[in-house]
Amino acid sequence: MGIMKIQRPRGTADMLPDEARRWHFVEDVIRQVAMLYNYREIRTPIFESTDLFIKSEGESTDIVSKQMYTFKDRAGRSLTLRPEMTPNVIRAYLEHSLNQKEKLIKLYYVGPIFRYEKPQAGRYRQHHQFGIEAIGSAEPALDAEVVEMIMYLYHKLGLTGLKAIINSVGCRKCRPAYNALLKNYLGTKMRELCADCRRRAEANPLRVFDCKEPLCSAALCQAPRVCDNLCDACRDHFRTFRALLEESGIDYQVTPELVRGLDYYTRTAFEIVSEDLGAQNAVGGGGRYDDLIESLGGPPTPAIGFGTGLERILMVMEERGVAVADEGALSVYLVAWEKEGMDAGRKLLRSLRRGGVSADMDYRMSSLKSQLRRADRLGAPFILLLGKDERARGTAKLRNMKTGDEREIALDGATESIRQLTGSRG
Repeated sequence: MGIMKIQRPRGTADMLPDEARRWHFVEDVIRQVAMLYNYREIRTPIFESTDLFIKSEGESTDIVSKQMYTFKDRAGRSLTLRPEMTPNVIRAYLEHSLNQKEKLIKLYYVGPIFRYEKPQAGRYRQHHQFGIEAIGSAEPALDAEVVEMIMYLYHKLGLTGLKAIINSVGCRKCRPAYNALLKNYLGTKMRELCADCRRRAEANPLRVFDCKEPLCSAALCQAPRVCDNLCDACRDHFRTFRALLEESGIDYQVTPELVRGLDYYTRTAFEIVSEDLGAQNAVGGGGRYDDLIESLGGPPTPAIGFGTGLERILMVMEERGVAVADEGALSVYLVAWEKEGMDAGRKLLRSLRRGGVSADMDYRMSSLKSQLRRADRLGAPFILLLGKDERARGTAKLRNMKTGDEREIALDGATESIRQLTGSRG
């Protein structure tokens, strides 16, 4: 009987060491941009009470009805792996009374989220997301800054060919009248809608615009659009938001069908799309959610945020041929092929590392030729040869792997010499 081969779960991916430098690059840029815009990091549990997501996102959304990983713990409580991060952040904001510390709170997060959906290019059942939440202001200037921030992030990552698509989905003042108008229209198209859209038409008609079925899209081509049925306040907010995007030089397109996939959005909704990703072309997106905090038991508090998938970013970077500089983690590789050389090498390794120089050696006492090959594979810019003759003179031979130049350096003081050559900081 053969041994069972265990593989990673469908819809997940391993990040292998050769890929790590691309992830590190993206995460470093994320934190730099977050700092520039004065966002501070928040980390929340990867699972929460299931009720949090039902109350936040609405039972009629695909996330709640189809995509959540929900389970019961040993005490019978229903818990869910977070399918997105905004509800978690708002729960933490309320639980820790962050509104008592500042009136405008700007938070960011980086971490995994979980959705049971059909795996496809750049979209996994466990994927990683960077997002921000700006809590405490209803001003359209903040909306424009949030879109500017995500576009600036993509620019810093070397992404081009991106466009912002935007819409206004109204507020609780103008949405009910629009929902009634849309529901009446959908009543004339029921036979042309898929089963999901027939259900959505009854429970939450705005969600029909999330459907990607061609027949549903055709049936909706004459449907009333929410952005044409806004109250005066929402219309003024959207007009100002657009003017501020133009002031910032942001390339945008008004897309009346854009409603995003969550019930809590109000007014501004946006996505950033790439011409490199085909039909599923969204790289990131977000919107305003002025009623969410109140619905979760807090005071009326306006807020806006966005999320962007790291896997999607990396895919676009690859499509665009964006080069990521080698981290150059290893500065020097020690080569020793005798016991005495190994002894000296261990002491020197300790000194180099404590002096801030990244260094390694082969503990297997492999042949000189084998160790030189490994140093080359690892991309070490320098190797330090600890041969018998050099050790007798109290020195080691330092070789520049790029130029082939060699020089002897004293073992006493070798750490400082190598630090200066490699530019390492102690």
